Amino acid sequence: MDTSVLKNFAQESRRYLMDVVAKKIEYYLTTDNVEIRAKKHLIEDLRKEISNTSKDQVIEKIAYTWFNRFCALRYMDVKQYSLVGVLTPMSESHTQPEILMEAKSGHIKDELGNPSSRDHVIGLLSGKVSTNDPQSEAYKHLVLMACNYYHSIMPFLFEKIDDYTELLMPDDLLSEASIVSKVRSALNEENCKDVEVIGWLYQFYISEKKDEVFEGLKKNKKITPENIPAATQLFTPNWIVRYLVENSLGRLWMLNRPSSNLISKMEYYIKPEVEEKDFLKIKGPEEIKVCDPACGSGHMLVYAFDLLYSMYEEVGIDSNEISSLILKNNLFGVEIDKRAGELAAFALTMKAREKQRRYFKNPVNPNICVLENIHFEEAEIKDYMDHVGHDLFSSQLRNTLYQFVEAKNFGSLISPEVSEVATVLNLLDQKNVSGHLFLTKTHSNVLRVLAQAKFLSPVYHVVIANPPYMGGNGMNESLKKFLENKYKKSKYDLMTAFMDKCSEICMIDGFWGMINLPSWMFLSSFEGFRKNLLETVTFSSLLHLGRGIFGSDFGSTAFVCNNSKNKSGKTGLYRRLFDQHVQVRSVEKIQSLFFDKGYGHFSINQNEFNKIPGNSFAYWLSPEIRQIFQTSKSLKEIGDTRQGMATSDNNRFLRQWYEVSFDKISLSSVSRESAKLSKKKWFPYNKGGQFRKWYGNAEYVVNWENDGKELLDYASSLYGSPTRTIKSISEYFKPSVSWSKVSSGNLAMRYFPAGFIFDVAGCAIFNPDHEKLNFLLGFCNTNLARTILTAISPTVNFEAGQIAQLPIFNGIENEKNTIPSQLIHITKMDWDSKEFSWDFKAIPLLKLINFSHPINDSFDLLIKESKQDVLKVKELEKLNNQFFINYYGLQSEVSAEVSLEEISLFYNPNYMFRTAASNEEKVGLLKLELVKEFISYGVGCIFGRYSIDKEGLILASQGADYKDFLSSVPNPRFLPDSDNVVPIIDGDWFIDDILEKFKCFLKVVAGEKNYEKNLTFLEDALGKDIKKYFFKDFYNDHIKMFRKRPIYWMFSSPQGTFNALIYLHRYNSDTVSIVLNSYLREYRAKLVSKRENLERLSNSGDASSKDKTAALKEIEQLKKMILELDEYEKDVLYPLATQRLEIDLDDGVKANYPKFGNALKPIKGLDKGED
Repeated sequence: MDTSVLKNFAQESRRYLMDVVAKKIEYYLTTDNVEIRAKKHLIEDLRKEISNTSKDQVIEKIAYTWFNRFCALRYMDVKQYSLVGVLTPMSESHTQPEILMEAKSGHIKDELGNPSSRDHVIGLLSGKVSTNDPQSEAYKHLVLMACNYYHSIMPFLFEKIDDYTELLMPDDLLSEASIVSKVRSALNEENCKDVEVIGWLYQFYISEKKDEVFEGLKKNKKITPENIPAATQLFTPNWIVRYLVENSLGRLWMLNRPSSNLISKMEYYIKPEVEEKDFLKIKGPEEIKVCDPACGSGHMLVYAFDLLYSMYEEVGIDSNEISSLILKNNLFGVEIDKRAGELAAFALTMKAREKQRRYFKNPVNPNICVLENIHFEEAEIKDYMDHVGHDLFSSQLRNTLYQFVEAKNFGSLISPEVSEVATVLNLLDQKNVSGHLFLTKTHSNVLRVLAQAKFLSPVYHVVIANPPYMGGNGMNESLKKFLENKYKKSKYDLMTAFMDKCSEICMIDGFWGMINLPSWMFLSSFEGFRKNLLETVTFSSLLHLGRGIFGSDFGSTAFVCNNSKNKSGKTGLYRRLFDQHVQVRSVEKIQSLFFDKGYGHFSINQNEFNKIPGNSFAYWLSPEIRQIFQTSKSLKEIGDTRQGMATSDNNRFLRQWYEVSFDKISLSSVSRESAKLSKKKWFPYNKGGQFRKWYGNAEYVVNWENDGKELLDYASSLYGSPTRTIKSISEYFKPSVSWSKVSSGNLAMRYFPAGFIFDVAGCAIFNPDHEKLNFLLGFCNTNLARTILTAISPTVNFEAGQIAQLPIFNGIENEKNTIPSQLIHITKMDWDSKEFSWDFKAIPLLKLINFSHPINDSFDLLIKESKQDVLKVKELEKLNNQFFINYYGLQSEVSAEVSLEEISLFYNPNYMFRTAASNEEKVGLLKLELVKEFISYGVGCIFGRYSIDKEGLILASQGADYKDFLSSVPNPRFLPDSDNVVPIIDGDWFIDDILEKFKCFLKVVAGEKNYEKNLTFLEDALGKDIKKYFFKDFYNDHIKMFRKRPIYWMFSSPQGTFNALIYLHRYNSDTVSIVLNSYLREYRAKLVSKRENLERLSNSGDASSKDKTAALKEIEQLKKMILELDEYEKDVLYPLATQRLEIDLDDGVKANYPKFGNALKPIKGLDKGED
């Protein structure tokens, strides 16, 4: 099955049909002519429907109605179930549908309509009935007749067409561009091999609507009832369906009939390890009831049909009766989406027709219940009670009638209060209200409610589902309140509420199975839910699938439970079908791992989960590690784990430290009191960040001026109290060890000295004893902690409460371990070697340069020394692992080895360039990175941010100028640019452009002796000459290095003819004028002079023809360049210069950069908010 073809077809069809329907509605509602007046009653019905719902909903409804019908008709054509090909030609040599070709020959099946309908079509085709396009008109009538014929067989999908639906049918059904042609193309024989295609079409049809809903979620728009189907629909791969059905329905049958041959048909059946004697008894297949309470397009029920069919065959039931028996007795589905319900019933009907050739002669309506909102007034219920008798109306029945007011919102999660629904329904159904006009509708609605309630009562042997997934953030208020009241333990997600519901409607000792997200297995919010689950059901098997079943967005898990308490200590089978949480594999790859019985195979009694903090479903842990939780204290007894603040507006309160004026940053405040006394505005802020161990990720500052007054006031204005989001204020500025809450899969702890405030994404552990902090840092960065943590938090998120549960052997914290201190020292030096560290002094290369040798020797030496550091850290991490592993006695369980890829040093090519193919390639990439850093440092010296004569920052505060540099560095060997404007222009136009200044820097810093060799080395490493690098690549590399918050800004004309760099911290209100007058205009004058010289050459009698041609070509190019500069000056730079724009570095690059409009080179992603 080619799902990509189906996806394109479904999405394009939806757009096409909605457009057609919208235009037709507009036509019928705004046009007045004879044709319109003849259809007045239909148009009036259309107006009423739009008034009762909305025009958009009517468009959506009619579009999907025709989509469903066309797809159903084509599917039946392909499978040769049709009376005559409605959409399909008789053979490949024909182009028109068989039904039309037959009609053109004068033949129309009697079943397709009454004589007058058939005569009308024949009249159109013969010319007796006048029309502009007889064939199209005739074919439309034939399609309508076919739909009405199928109404008697499948009324759920083919409603009798005598309303405005007919008006809104597409006109073009015969051209190559028609919807019919597209349906035929997409639903070919290959794609129609299995009725599963219907489910794929449904998912793809609503996929764009789903995207719209999730875009709305990003804007805090909650998911309304009508959007729940689109937001939550996911089609389940066939092999997962088989696993669920075979291990629930199939298992029930095998328990009752151990010698059944059904097992040979169940590839995904997991045979119990121990023979079971206590199980739900059944006499025969006719009594088994299977329910899917979120049935979608019926995929699970369709496969259940196959198994049930084999069961009926096994007990000798006549094959001509089986299909009808299954649909009547065994299969039940519940849905809130009419479209899906129609398709589920259609799929089951097709399954029945596949097995029973004459099934259409005596069809059975499948038991698919599409829930509807039903509302009652108090007065009508009172009148109804008076009529039918108060003895029938218990308080439970009365309450049940009101439970379905929001059935489209709450769906199958409604639990009818009335017991014995079927009995009450039968009694009320016998009541005669025909003589009471006002009670007729009430009576009908009461019966409808009870019919719906009957589907949601606990009568099923087997329940299977792929439920909707929706966390609290997406829920509308009414749904959220409903879950809080009715599903207190499982309220955090619809999927877990459905787990409770499945258990509720399943018989004791029956089976229920599901595929959903694995968050319920581990997250702390589901702890109470897990506890209840472990006490009430027995897990037979569970497949932990990882990412890939539903694409790359999230992982999934599938499982089957016996609906009874684990009384006899049974073990369940758990399969871990992935290695890494972030790893995405294909559905087929995961399927192949299922069949590899040795892969990720664990057998465990679920009571063992009670030993693990939070009852986490960490089935993969060994008994020895599970026992550690019983014999150890928790980390929270040694360290205080805290969640930090959420500013509620990062764009306002956070900056990368290099964006703001350095003199407004305090790096030495060790308490709130000293921070306030400092009078500074910005303070170091721990915001989590990338995977990095031991030290680093110190890049942000937060506005905590005047003890955070502005931030606290803002939080109070939003939430009434600042402490709702500004957490753990008492711990601000204290030393800590911290980790990133959101990770790439592994925990990485870092030391933060005194002076930091911390973020919700940069959770932290505190202890006033520095040795204890070092101990915790050392423990949390071990392979042992990582192994244990997979049980507490096996996702990519690490909450403070989860880290607090890590088990610490009694007394181990008092053991001496100096390794963490050594690792902090090495990794701090590594961090500070980068310009984005506020403790940056100079690039490490500077100390290694020897004027007697070419600079490439220094680079090689730096790479060699860096390799030694990497190996040193690797060895220290291994020793740290051994220290803890040996103390815990888990040498056989946990390895002490550390891979080079996890040594998180910037000068470790195995970490920085993991995807590179070879070591040689990785080292080459590292050398390239070092060359770019050397050039970047050189540019920093050109602007005076750094100096080769003095370590650290020189000019980094707002308004700093050339004089300040000379004051700080009295006798510099290398002078910065005096006017803070450095041109970057293709060609040799300025003696002080970026290339000339960098060449000067290179000579001063590395000596003149090897200057040419040094320049050649740099250019070889870059793969281009240095001028081209500056012109093409430098600014992009700078933007990347400084996380899209550059400190050097590039003025650039639209086509890049003119470029000039400035240094943000040296900017003043005259800077734009300097760019304009000293550089842009001067450059233009030089271009004009060159053009004039070339014009003289082109007119010279002494010049060759070749030279004149070249001159004329260059003249045209110069004219374009001059025009570009003229327009740049007139429209952009001159108006900006006259403004004498002032900026405040406190506002940040994101706010300041756009103030310069088109004067500056655009930065892709600049407008993205701080995470």
